[in-house]
Amino acid sequence: MSCHSDTGGARATRTARQGPASAGARVDMPPHRVRFYGRRDAGEPSPLVVHFHGGAFVSGSVDHPSLVAQMLADAGAVVISVDYPLAPGHPFPAALEAAYATLDWAHRHRGRLAGKGAGLFVAGEEAGGNIAACTALMARDRRGPPLEGQILFSPLLDASMGTASMRCAQGTPAGADWADGWKSYLSCPCDASHPYATPTAGSRFAGLPPLLLFSSPDDPLRDEGCAYAQRLKTAGVPVCREALAPASIWNGERAPAAGVAAPQLEAVRGRLFSFLVTHPAASAGGQPTAP
Repeated sequence: MSCHSDTGGARATRTARQGPASAGARVDMPPHRVRFYGRRDAGEPSPLVVHFHGGAFVSGSVDHPSLVAQMLADAGAVVISVDYPLAPGHPFPAALEAAYATLDWAHRHRGRLAGKGAGLFVAGEEAGGNIAACTALMARDRRGPPLEGQILFSPLLDASMGTASMRCAQGTPAGADWADGWKSYLSCPCDASHPYATPTAGSRFAGLPPLLLFSSPDDPLRDEGCAYAQRLKTAGVPVCREALAPASIWNGERAPAAGVAAPQLEAVRGRLFSFLVTHPAASAGGQPTAP
């Protein structure tokens, strides 16, 4: 059973067992369609996470349940998963501007959604990881909503697709999907060097929120995620890399969490809980996984 509310073309969607805040709370509708996961803690503020799904910039929807969003909710967060506009009909920067608008909305309503003093995070997998990382950059540059952390699962960050791990995907369906996705998302080749499209092309990383990065050793997106994490660490941003078991795939609708055993999922939930509930700077400032 689902509950829908429509206004001004934006629709908030939540399943009967999901939803934010307390009963009777009145909140202005978000600027884009969203899906809520998790519930606010009755006694304490809950972490509030704005989540972006994967799908190589061209597919995916909040109509499909997200394992990553559900794990964040299981770790204690109230999660707002955003139905951002997709390429090629909406090329860069449409998805990013939608993401930032929703983040700003979440920040303004965080007290009702997750409790007074709730910490605000961004998270995403694959293309959604790109949007989460770029939203954090935009929030810093615009002096927008202060973020407690960013959580990236196998993020798609480098439009050049030139890393060693990505070259292993050449000739595969996943590699073709990513190449087509980048081509659809970046309507102008010059956008490939814009840090809001390709975060690894940036040069200023100081002042970004702490990063929690998940990747597996056989993930084609591993190297670009690790390179981004290293740049943030060099700039003084607290970073923690978590290595998943081989064949742990989080890339949108193709194969969400394929091959991930239940104990591995529990370990991920535990790490998310640690990052979300304890202060991210302290949690992420431990010993990061070696590159």
